[in-house]
Amino acid sequence: MKFMRIGTRPDNFYTQQAIRTTLSDLPSDLTICVNNVTYLLHKLQFPLLPKCGLLQRLCSDSSRCCVELHDIPGGEDAFELCAKFCYGVTIDLSAHNFVQAISAAKFLQMTESVDKGNFVSKLEAFFNSCILQGWKDSIVTLHTTGTLPEWSENLGIIRKCIDSIVDKIVTPPSKVKWSYTYTRKGYARKKAASPKDWWTEDIANLDIDLFRCIINSVKSSNMLPPQLIGEALHVYACLWLPRSSKLDPETSSTATVNKKKRQLETIISMIPEDKGSVSTGFLLRLLSLAKLLRVSTVMEAQLIKKCSLQLEDATPNDLLKLSSIDLVKAVVDSFMIRWTGPNDSVTKVGQVVDSYLQIVARDANMPLHKLVSLAKALPRPQHDNLYKAINIYLKEHPKTTKEEKKQLCNVIDCQKLSPGVCAHVVKNSRLPVRMVVQALFFEQDGKATATHESEMQTQPSNRHKSNLQMGSGEESSGANNTRQKLQSESKHKSRRQKVVENGREILKDSRNTGTQASRSEHGHNIKDR
Repeated sequence: MKFMRIGTRPDNFYTQQAIRTTLSDLPSDLTICVNNVTYLLHKLQFPLLPKCGLLQRLCSDSSRCCVELHDIPGGEDAFELCAKFCYGVTIDLSAHNFVQAISAAKFLQMTESVDKGNFVSKLEAFFNSCILQGWKDSIVTLHTTGTLPEWSENLGIIRKCIDSIVDKIVTPPSKVKWSYTYTRKGYARKKAASPKDWWTEDIANLDIDLFRCIINSVKSSNMLPPQLIGEALHVYACLWLPRSSKLDPETSSTATVNKKKRQLETIISMIPEDKGSVSTGFLLRLLSLAKLLRVSTVMEAQLIKKCSLQLEDATPNDLLKLSSIDLVKAVVDSFMIRWTGPNDSVTKVGQVVDSYLQIVARDANMPLHKLVSLAKALPRPQHDNLYKAINIYLKEHPKTTKEEKKQLCNVIDCQKLSPGVCAHVVKNSRLPVRMVVQALFFEQDGKATATHESEMQTQPSNRHKSNLQMGSGEESSGANNTRQKLQSESKHKSRRQKVVENGREILKDSRNTGTQASRSEHGHNIKDR
């Protein structure tokens, strides 16, 4: 970082209790009080009054003057910089003390109209030629404006620093030659070009309002993709916002909670509208914090919608970032508003939700009705993974009542289970008998259907020969086939109804006598239950 050294005299200011004075043979004739510090100085022997327009007016009518400057910006430290400049004492100016120095110099009216080569003009030259030309100098200066926001705003320091920072941010990475902070893994400093997000860590150290001004200026330039804006928001959130598990609003101070809430709301408001500008996991983390910090209902709804638009890109671990299953349900409900029926996106989200359910089902405190509510929130073409989640829940919650088991298993459609899973259901002693019987029926019905289709594939050639022999008897044959089909469908429905109603009785299927032994064994298992 750059600095400017002014003056040649050694520092002869010394402190005696709360009094500051200079080593001089001349008696002090000017007393200046700044807060709790008293300065014993000289009016004319050293060019203090000639360089300070304010002191000239305040001390013009008396030989010995005592002045109180409690409202000087920057306090005693800033005043001392101005006093040392007048005494010719060596001082070093940098981005760290520039704002204090120029605010105090402006307050004391140390301008060119009072004396040539005055303090304000030197500070302005340093600001324009050094601070604004540097990357970290501009950021540090902008950061220090938080101590004197009104003076910094009125003097144009904030606006000029922001313009300088934004101008460097939109510079092509290949032209970035200045020093910057980049601590993330996978980047080697020896590379020729800087990473596209080289600037994000440095501006993340700023106050949220200054950070917002920079981000909004960058967005309005339309020179950077929304993904870079999103990355800057992510870096800022990682630095300032805690994980929901590490923040307890009940034990944290009100000031801390309010600060975090304000930071969060500002970040949410700056997320670009473009889908994918931030990751789904990041959005879900913000939503969890939003619920914890009790942000406004409107902002929470806005964030839920953003999460739902990218839900198909989420992973089960992403959903675990939410603080409750209720929030997952809210996001899924918002996602389903945009869809009227099954499609690839709904199927993909269903798979993620089922994997999430398999994880939370292990929670001993997971309420059954919340699990059921989320399971019913979206359709699925296949229920294997959903069954796995329910089986895990029943295994981890052995005290589940019969009525609760029935409520839980009602979300499963046995017709959407694969043959292998159906076989597992039939042998699962944790399930209600009715579900076992239904699974058994669909398992056997599937086998019967497969056998029937196999037989039908061999019939066309026989029918072709028969038709050649019968000739004009084709219409009679067609009618017979139709009656046989209707009789077969009627028999199928009757068999299904009988299995479901009787519960423990296994139907005998004359078309598939080879499976009778298996059915008898299954019936014995059900009976034991």
